[in-house]
Amino acid sequence: MQLAHEALDGATGQPRPDQRYRTMACARQLYVFATMGNLAHAATLFGSLVRHFGDGAGGWLYSIDPQGAPLDTTRDLYTHAFVVYACAHYYRASRDPAALDVLHRTVAVIESRFADGNGLYHAALAANFGSNDSGVLQNPIMHLTEAYLAALDVANEPWMAQRLKTLADAVHATFVDPADGCVAELPRGAAGNRIEPGHQFEWYSLVMTAPALFADGPLAATLPRAYDFARRHGVAAGTLGVCAALDGQGAVQDATERIWAQTEFARALVVHAAVQHDDAPLAELADWIDSFQRRFLHARGWHECLAPDGAVVRAEMPSTTPYHLLTSLQALRALLPAA
Repeated sequence: MQLAHEALDGATGQPRPDQRYRTMACARQLYVFATMGNLAHAATLFGSLVRHFGDGAGGWLYSIDPQGAPLDTTRDLYTHAFVVYACAHYYRASRDPAALDVLHRTVAVIESRFADGNGLYHAALAANFGSNDSGVLQNPIMHLTEAYLAALDVANEPWMAQRLKTLADAVHATFVDPADGCVAELPRGAAGNRIEPGHQFEWYSLVMTAPALFADGPLAATLPRAYDFARRHGVAAGTLGVCAALDGQGAVQDATERIWAQTEFARALVVHAAVQHDDAPLAELADWIDSFQRRFLHARGWHECLAPDGAVVRAEMPSTTPYHLLTSLQALRALLPAA
């Protein structure tokens, strides 16, 4: 099927039995191989993405089964965002016009189908693009922001720059609590809301590295507070491990340390140092590198999730995680003086 396995076994490095293949996983792998210059494999993944998951008109399945039949036909914003992101990076690396065509078709679907009429986007829709009452969620909108930034870089369409500005304003109005300055997972006032430190660091990095678009907006003004809140309450003093979730007062709701949140902390540290012209975060980054290598990396790869005491919570290595590792390392290489 020319698709990446969904996960490898953490102990042996061998593929785990595939229960499904996700569009998003294929797109993230496409980003990795395109960015690292393996264009032959990137072309294979691009072909697999289009062949297995797309409807030819910019719409995408969530997943297929191991035989290639549709499994979850939900129209998922997170998934569509990663198709845009991957195609932008693949086009930048290969200049394959088919990638730009897929990007434009997918963006058109996002704008015509997912937009909620209030400046945001539905998190998911039914297979026919009808409502499934999913509402709006922070995380897919963050990745859509990331995707549109990548698309703007290769497509250079002025409307997209304006859309990013108004989207940031809508995120601030809907998800940011004035009390702590953080971008919550659910709209303000929703029951069961939470704050994920990794997402504060991720938003900080995205917005602060695009000042031409965001510097004058309210989201850019509040994200330094979100960074400070996440750093103060969400990062363990001894290990620099980043927990999964906090409440609005900074109490830990989920102490699990997922690898992606660690890499977002590293990226935010180097962005913070660059934005603030302050070397102090770089000293902390050096400590983080030592701790991260010791706690999360091993001879065959990485531990996906740890408990605060270092116990392995999830040992398998998903094919989606190299995206997180690479975006962090790319930021370090771009922003550190001697990376």
